[in-house]
Amino acid sequence: MSEVFRSASGQLLAVDGLSVDYGLKGISSRALHEVSFDLQAGEAVALVGESGSGKTTTAMAIAGLLSTDARVTSGEVRYRGARLQIDDDAAMRPHRWTETAVVFQGAMNALNPVQRIAKQIAEPCMLNGMPREAAMTRAKELLELVGIPPDRGTAYPHQLSGGMRQRVMIAMALACRPSIIIGDEPTTALDVINQAQILKLLVELRSKFNLALLLITHDLSVVAETCDRVMIMYAGRIVEDGTVAEIFAAPKHPYTRLLIESIPNPAKRQRVLRPIPGDPPSLITRPPGCPFHTRCPSSMSICATQAPALESTGQRRVACHLHSSQMKSDGVLVHA
Repeated sequence: MSEVFRSASGQLLAVDGLSVDYGLKGISSRALHEVSFDLQAGEAVALVGESGSGKTTTAMAIAGLLSTDARVTSGEVRYRGARLQIDDDAAMRPHRWTETAVVFQGAMNALNPVQRIAKQIAEPCMLNGMPREAAMTRAKELLELVGIPPDRGTAYPHQLSGGMRQRVMIAMALACRPSIIIGDEPTTALDVINQAQILKLLVELRSKFNLALLLITHDLSVVAETCDRVMIMYAGRIVEDGTVAEIFAAPKHPYTRLLIESIPNPAKRQRVLRPIPGDPPSLITRPPGCPFHTRCPSSMSICATQAPALESTGQRRVACHLHSSQMKSDGVLVHA
C-alpha cells in the first residue's frame, strides 16, 4: 500500500492506497488508483479536479456509499486507527452520521419531497437511538443553528429556497455530531450570494465544533477562502497535495499550474479565458505513462512510458517527473 504522507498524530481519517473500479456489461474502468491521504481533526481539505477525476468516488468510498457497480480493488480506509469495512453496507451504518456525514450537491435530490424538513433532520438521530421527542427538539435547534427559523421545520423542501435547502442538508449532517463533514460540491447549484453565505456557514460551524471538512469542488476560489490544504486529482490519482498557500504561490504539477491560470484574474484585465487543451484520458483504456502527458506543455519522453510516483517533500506531495528525485539524481530531463 502507499504511504500516508503525514504522521498519525491528531489523525481522524487515513485513506491508504485506495483503488476503486466500476464495472458495466463486462467492461471495467479504474476510477481511483492508489489514492492515499489523511485528514486531521479540525482540518479543512479540498479535493479539486475536472469532472471524472475521482473526487466524488473518493467521498462515496469513505462514507461506504459506493454504487453496486463499484468495487474496492485495493487499499483501506481507517477512522481513528480502526479499519472501516467500506464495501459492507451493514458494517458502515453505525459510522454514518455519527462519525462521517455527507452534504450532497443537489438538495432537492437528497431530500424527501413529501416529508417535512424537521422530520428529515430528526431521522438520523432516531436511527441512532434518540427518542422521537428529543430528536425533534434537536432538529429545531439545528435549524436555528444554520440560520433557519425553527417554525419553518413544518415546511416541505419545495417550499424553501435553494440556499435554505442547502442549510437543511448541513443541519442533517450535523444531527449526530460527527467529526467529519464531506461536502460534495455543496454550493455548485447556488447563486453567488447564497454560495458565499453557505461557505461562511461551513467555516463558522467548522470552527465552532472543531469539524474536519473534506470539500469537493471545481472552484479554486472556494478553496482559497475555506480550506487549509488542497489535493489536486487527475484521472483517479492525486497529482499534487499541499497547503493552500503553497499550491497557489508555487504550483509544482503542470496540471495544477494550468488550473490556476484558467481562473479569471481581474487584476490582469484578462478578457479571454485560458482553458486546458485536450481531454482527460479514458478510464477504460488508460494510456501508458503519466495520464496528463498528452495535454502537458512540459511533457518529456519518459512521461509517455512511465507514470511518476507521488513523492513527499515535507508537507508537500507531487507526482511529476519534473520533480522526481530519481530523475534529478540521474540528470534525465529530456523533453519529447
